[in-house]
Amino acid sequence: MKKLSFLMIVFVLLLGMVSVTVAQDGMMTEIGPGEGQVDIVAWPGYIERGETDANFDWVTSFEAETGCAVNVKTAATSDEMVALMNEGLFDLVTASGDASLRLIYGGRVQAINPDLIPSWSTVDERLQSAPWHTVDVDGDGTVEHYGTPYQWGPNVLMYNTEVFPEAPTSWSVVFEEQTLPDGESNVGRVQAYDGPIHIADAAQYLMYHNPDLGITDPYSLDRDQFNAALDLLRQQRNLVARYWHDAFVQINDFKTEGIVASGSWPFQVNLLKAEGQPIASTVPVEGATGWADTTMMHVNAPHPNCAYMWLEHSLSPKVQGDLAAWFGSVPAVPAACTGNELLTDEGCATNGFEDFEKIRFWRTPTAECGDDRGAVCVPYYEWVTSYIAVIGGR
Repeated sequence: MKKLSFLMIVFVLLLGMVSVTVAQDGMMTEIGPGEGQVDIVAWPGYIERGETDANFDWVTSFEAETGCAVNVKTAATSDEMVALMNEGLFDLVTASGDASLRLIYGGRVQAINPDLIPSWSTVDERLQSAPWHTVDVDGDGTVEHYGTPYQWGPNVLMYNTEVFPEAPTSWSVVFEEQTLPDGESNVGRVQAYDGPIHIADAAQYLMYHNPDLGITDPYSLDRDQFNAALDLLRQQRNLVARYWHDAFVQINDFKTEGIVASGSWPFQVNLLKAEGQPIASTVPVEGATGWADTTMMHVNAPHPNCAYMWLEHSLSPKVQGDLAAWFGSVPAVPAACTGNELLTDEGCATNGFEDFEKIRFWRTPTAECGDDRGAVCVPYYEWVTSYIAVIGGR
C-alpha cells in the first residue's frame, strides 16, 4: 500500500482542524434512480465480492438489485482515508473514529437523513448517537448524523502459538525488550502499527504500568504524558522489524519473516488461522484500543442515490453477520448476532459484543482535553509529526 508523503499528511491534518460550513444546503429528502455506480474508500476486508472466499460476498447481490456497480479503493490508515476523501472522487468511506471528526469539521462529508434508511432503527443503540459521527456542526442545538455505523472491535495482540504456548498476558512483549518463551529475544521479531494513533497504545500501556503519569484517556495527553508515550515508542523502535500498515503484508510477515507478535486486527488473525498457521490473539491485561467504523458520505458525492442504497444494504443482518464472521468484528446491528450461518449464534459473544465499554475507541486528539485541564492536550497534527520522527529514529 503506497504511503502518504509527509507534506500530504500535514495538509490533510491542517484541513481537518478547520471548521467550515458544509457545501450542500441540506441533506437529501428522497432517493432517486441509481446513477449506475458507487465508489467507496474502505478498510481491507470490509467490502467483499467473494473473490477471496466465495462464502463472503455482499456486493454481487447489491449490484444485481440496484444496478449500482461497487468500486472499492482500500486504504491502510485513517490518514490515507482522509486524504482520499479530500480528492472528492469517492461517494463513501468506512471511517474510524480518528478520521470521522476530521472529515466532519473539514467539510468533507455530509449529514445523512436517517429517514431514508429504513434499517436505521435496527442499529445498536450504543452506536446510533456515538460522538464520533453525531455532531452539531452549525451550532443550532440539533445534532446531525454523519453516517451509518458499520462494524466495531478491538485492536488485538496477535501472536505465534509455537513461540507462545500460552497467550501473552501483557503488551510488554511488543514494548519491552525481553526473552520470549522459546528462549529467543523479541528484538526484530515484533511489529507496530504504522499510524500516529499508535501513540494511544503506548499511552494505554503507561496508564496501567505508570499510574503516576495520571493518564485517564489515551487520546487526551498533556505534554508530559505525551512525551512519556513517545519515549516508550522510541524504546519500542529498537524491537520493531516493520511498522505495518498493509494487512496483507503483515500476514505475509507472520508466515515468512519470523514475526511472532504484533498489534493487529481480527481480520489478519482470521485469515492466518484459516490457512492453518499457528496464530491466535488476545487482549492483554492493559486492555485494548479499538475502532468503531462509520460509513460516511462525501459532501459532494458523485452518486448519492446509489450511496444511500448502499447505506441501507450495509445494515442488513445478512451483510452485518457475514462481515463480522469474515473480519472478526462485532456487527452494528444486533439482529445479525442470531441466525447467521457464517457467524453462528456464538460469534458475537466470541468477537466481544459485551466488551464495548472496555474498549477505548479511536478518536482524533484535540487540544481540548475534555476535562478540567482545559486546552493543554497535544492535538493530532503533533501526533503525526512526532510519530514520523519516532519511526525515523528521532
